[in-house]
Amino acid sequence: MSKRNLFALIFFVIMAVFLFISSLMMHPFGNPEKTNMDDEIIENAQIETGTNNGVTSVVFDYRGFDTLGEATILFTAVAGVIMIFRRMNK
Repeated sequence: MSKRNLFALIFFVIMAVFLFISSLMMHPFGNPEKTNMDDEIIENAQIETGTNNGVTSVVFDYRGFDTLGEATILFTAVAGVIMIFRRMNK
């Protein structure tokens, strides 16, 4: 077995174990537990962020850097696909 195949097998096993453990730790579907963070956001979102919509306050204020990262990844993927297709047309 080559080193590359051994590395791929080890990576696959680690990912499989991670996914299995993660699936065991998930909350049951349709039965969310109340947490302090839920109550905190619901009670203070309008005061802290100045928006009337709770979802908007979470996406753009509480998780703003996460949203910026997702938009950057999406833009990069689209730019990469456009570059590939432009090269194929020539």
